[in-house]
Amino acid sequence: MKEGWKYKKLGDITTTINGLWTGKKPPFVTVAVVRNTNFTKDCKLDMSNVAYLDVEEKQYVTRKLKSGDIIIEKSGGSDKQPVGRPVLFEISDGEYSFSNFTSTLRINDLEQLSPKFLHYSLYGAYLRGDTLKMQSKTTGIHNLDFKAYKNLLVPTPSIAEQKLTVEELDLLSSIIEKKKAQLKELDNLAQSLFYEMFGDPITNEKGWEIGKISNFINVKGGFAFKSQRYTTKGIRLVQIANVWKDSLSWDDITYISEEDAKTNSSFLLKQGDIVMAMTRPIIQSLEAVKVAIVNEHDIPCILNQRVCKFEIRDSIDNIWLYQFLRLPYFKYKIKEFSSKGMQPNVSSREIESIQIFVPPFSLQQQFASKIEAIEHQKELIKHSIKEVETLFNSRMDYYFN
Repeated sequence: MKEGWKYKKLGDITTTINGLWTGKKPPFVTVAVVRNTNFTKDCKLDMSNVAYLDVEEKQYVTRKLKSGDIIIEKSGGSDKQPVGRPVLFEISDGEYSFSNFTSTLRINDLEQLSPKFLHYSLYGAYLRGDTLKMQSKTTGIHNLDFKAYKNLLVPTPSIAEQKLTVEELDLLSSIIEKKKAQLKELDNLAQSLFYEMFGDPITNEKGWEIGKISNFINVKGGFAFKSQRYTTKGIRLVQIANVWKDSLSWDDITYISEEDAKTNSSFLLKQGDIVMAMTRPIIQSLEAVKVAIVNEHDIPCILNQRVCKFEIRDSIDNIWLYQFLRLPYFKYKIKEFSSKGMQPNVSSREIESIQIFVPPFSLQQQFASKIEAIEHQKELIKHSIKEVETLFNSRMDYYFN
């Protein structure tokens, strides 16, 4: 606890409001309902995919969100992502409520406690694993012991100290967000460069050679390693959760033994390989279609089931192909296949049937050299982001651990 700060129980300084059920008794009102799918990993509110539901007006009256409310994920989570993420609601206009898988905390006295300060405090509690100790698991769902949660001790320094703390953390957070926006701008630049040099794959106005992906590339699925074969160390397993953005993410790591990997060596990946998740709720948005390229620091790793790799031939540059696979054209094609069945997935054969154009290899290489320059800038920004994130976490630890 920070020296000189006073602390109070969370339940003594806030009022709890339980989440909303849709209900069946009119009159109804249409409202935007915040669900735990609107919670990001870093405990921010993402309203890009908010659900609009017809709910009972009687229930909604007592559950209308106000700016400054803090919504807590009460049920959900996973084995590797504890339940209990807090997000701050800062929208002042419109009709918003929250689902029955969440609860809302409303500060009793805003003159004594800042919503942003309380949110940072609860985010700090989440980061240090407090909610992990308070969760139970039933039928695969993680539930937060809300009674225990309300007994959390929350710092309550003066409003002036709260303001200074929030300003510092907000500044660091905004720097991180701006740098992430720079990464997105560089991704947009790469895509613009592709269209400039090669045109639109739909119209193929430059008249490049056209054929199915199978004419130029083999698409190979991974091996079905069963959980009984997982180990605590060894060779990293590339699963759906690891395929993220332009590189592999190792936030969740599963291993198999080196002996097991050697037996299945045809599924080992090498630097420059391109992989794609074949099962995911990809029917919801194009952003959910994930393609990644294997970097030097990812090796050694091996391909698990429901992730495929693209085995290219001499006429294809891997960097050019990677950028092609990130185009909306390719992602729309994947969505067409994945939306046909109950389970949103796509097969290797379906991927290989997609039409692709292939410009001259020398032109692909020219494009690749320009992309490598862009990627170098991205790596510098990513390194800078990690440095600021380290500082942010250090300050969070200073104030709230």
